[in-house]
Amino acid sequence: MVFGGLQKTSLIDFPKKISSVLFVSGCNFDCPYCHNPQLVNGGLEAACLTDEKNVFDFLARRREYLNGVVISGGEPTLQKDLAALCEKIKRMGYAIKLDTNGSRPDVIESLIRQGLVDYIAMDIKTDPFSYAPLIRKQHNPEDILASISIIMASALDYEFRTTCVKPLVDVSIIIRISRFIQDAKLYALQQFHNTRVLHPEYYDENTNIYTNDEITALQSVAQPWVQSCIVR
Repeated sequence: MVFGGLQKTSLIDFPKKISSVLFVSGCNFDCPYCHNPQLVNGGLEAACLTDEKNVFDFLARRREYLNGVVISGGEPTLQKDLAALCEKIKRMGYAIKLDTNGSRPDVIESLIRQGLVDYIAMDIKTDPFSYAPLIRKQHNPEDILASISIIMASALDYEFRTTCVKPLVDVSIIIRISRFIQDAKLYALQQFHNTRVLHPEYYDENTNIYTNDEITALQSVAQPWVQSCIVR
């Protein structure tokens, strides 16, 4: 397992849990606005915490104070040892939240089937049929749609998330995404922050940022399609 960092305590990343966030390194997407650019190509954010023994020693010490672990990235489903990692964390008594881009539905389905995750947060970058070439040069939209279906059909708590950044997201795209996730439990719209992104050359003049009123308007477009739509 390639670890890229560890956030020791979070009150916001795992709903209703006090959690640690474990970052794995490496991603198969190239989102220009990615806020963890050091993890995309397998970089190490926190070398002192990337050793597996150190990570599990830390989690063992914190069991009295934490009740959840978020596995984020990067893209966790690329890691061949992900199931083993989840299994070990579950044996320690922690609930697990998985952050994923939804590109590997077979892995998501396997984790759910084995009971190795308790909450899934899946990012939907834009219309699944418009990921290429900006998000991923070679892309199969059916993978994204399959992951949506698998997650919604499960008995897990889950959310879908979209970072609202121009030109990847507009009203028409929010409508299309909302139709794909119709009746979803939770859809979160996230404001884009132009700090430490993967491709800053796309955002030189900050013209890609939605105002609060514009984000609220996007929320009103999505809300009729899902059970709950929030803005973060």
